[in-house]
Amino acid sequence: MNATLLEQLAPDRAPPPLGWWPLAPGWWALLALFLLGLAMAAWLRKRARKPSVKRWQRAALRELAQLQTASVQADIDDAYIAREVQLLLRRYAIARYGRGAVAALSGDTWLTFVVRHGGSDWAGDSGQALLRCAYGGHAAAPNRPASPDDRARWLNGARSFIQCKRVSR
Repeated sequence: MNATLLEQLAPDRAPPPLGWWPLAPGWWALLALFLLGLAMAAWLRKRARKPSVKRWQRAALRELAQLQTASVQADIDDAYIAREVQLLLRRYAIARYGRGAVAALSGDTWLTFVVRHGGSDWAGDSGQALLRCAYGGHAAAPNRPASPDDRARWLNGARSFIQCKRVSR
């Protein structure tokens, strides 16, 4: 071979390296899936931190069912049932409607609040009997037990209050 002919050839030139931009369609799809996953994770995290009325309702209804089974027993006194139902509804109302709307309520204003938000069984004498039995006072009759009908109204009123869908803060 002739060396002069080889010297006349142009030097080897490699093509320029391929750039990373613009991305191939597969990378765009992978990036879209990654961003969608991040958005979904952020939404789920925010949702998990948000208080859930359904979760409060389920917990309160579970505790109310335990009180109802305890109220059937003969050795549980009315004052205990009345106090526990009253405290359960108070805790639930503070969680659902806010401390400012509920914490200052007592006596007739508390009963009016419960009746207005679904606990219609507590209207009238049933609610007054619950408060007297729970907290005593000068009008309480310690040796006169509440009737089974009163206990049933207390529990039914509490259940309907917890299950009420109306929310007014």
